[in-house]
Amino acid sequence: MSVLFDPIMIGGLEIRNRFVHAGTYECMADEHGRVTEQLLARYRSLARGEVGLIIPGYLSIHPLGKATPHQTGIDDDDKIAGLTSLARTIHDEGGKACFQLVHAGRQTTKKYIGQTPMAPSSVGRDPMFMVKPRELTEAEIYEIIEAYGSGARRAVQAGTDAIHISAGAGYLPSQFLSPYLNQRKDQWGGSDENRFRFVREVVSTVRNEMPKDMPIIMKLNAHDFTPKDGVTPPLAKRYAAWLSELGIEGLEITTGTTVFSNMHMWRGKVPVDEFVRPLPWWQKPLAKIVLNRMVGKFDFEEAWNLKYVREIKPVLGNTKLFLVGGMRRLEHMEKVVEDGLADCISMCRPFIREPFLVKHFREGKTTQAACESCNKCVGAIVNNLPLRCYVKGLPSK
Repeated sequence: MSVLFDPIMIGGLEIRNRFVHAGTYECMADEHGRVTEQLLARYRSLARGEVGLIIPGYLSIHPLGKATPHQTGIDDDDKIAGLTSLARTIHDEGGKACFQLVHAGRQTTKKYIGQTPMAPSSVGRDPMFMVKPRELTEAEIYEIIEAYGSGARRAVQAGTDAIHISAGAGYLPSQFLSPYLNQRKDQWGGSDENRFRFVREVVSTVRNEMPKDMPIIMKLNAHDFTPKDGVTPPLAKRYAAWLSELGIEGLEITTGTTVFSNMHMWRGKVPVDEFVRPLPWWQKPLAKIVLNRMVGKFDFEEAWNLKYVREIKPVLGNTKLFLVGGMRRLEHMEKVVEDGLADCISMCRPFIREPFLVKHFREGKTTQAACESCNKCVGAIVNNLPLRCYVKGLPSK
């Protein structure tokens, strides 16, 4: 039997195999951020398909941290019942649940949160939402840290098996870690240690709300690819070592940010028509020109984060490493784990197309994911359509 089907301990949690569903926005919650039957059906299929650890994504911990209109929330107690159903659904099919806690920071709009988005610093306008955020006050920073703790409490009450904190993809913790996006001169910025302070405080606050044997898994950018240097590989290595010293049990390595460098997160085809479709008529011509210039510059690359993992793994001590990004071939996944470069394999788009992929791997029915990296699934959620494989195109309006 392949090493990929060996169980593994992440802290005090045993996972039945080495496969992880990476946190993925589903666009399936109701308008209040509550769990729906459609959301439950998606995760039932993934657990039934034998994915070992399932990270539902991404749960907003604060009303002002909401990034999208149909994002699932974990920001108040009335959502606990639905989240309990989500954890139970995953457990009933033999999977383990790892609830992901997220605050969007600047990666949202006034339309979604009712006010100007907040960030560590008021730096420029991003090319996606054209938002110039306002700088967080220190009181607001502490409020958000406490909201992470409250989110963790609700996750534990709902029955999660682990907690995932996203400090990658350009969300608020990632913004604090970035020398480009965080230009503060107080205790929350100005040095690597100060920029790391927010993440340190979040981890401590979340840990206080969890059982002692429950693991914390974090996502960290190895490279932001922002207009000016944010988190770069040497800095990511330093942050990773500090996270390991904090005692986190798992670290997932990624690249790119949602608003400044999203194709670095996904790679593959640039879904120009799908990205342009929801824009007002006056924005479409320029957007189409900009997007067409990106075509061919982000072609799919197998395991594109592996080069960063090679540098980061040696500083992690007992912290398990999750590799995400461009994992498609079973043989290659096996070699990565056998060679000790990663402990688990995280996937996103392959599971959108094939929720039963792990089961089919185990049964010998396939040795490679069918995902074509067309990124029409990404284009779909931009259009507020539920997450699924749209390789044959989005439905007509």
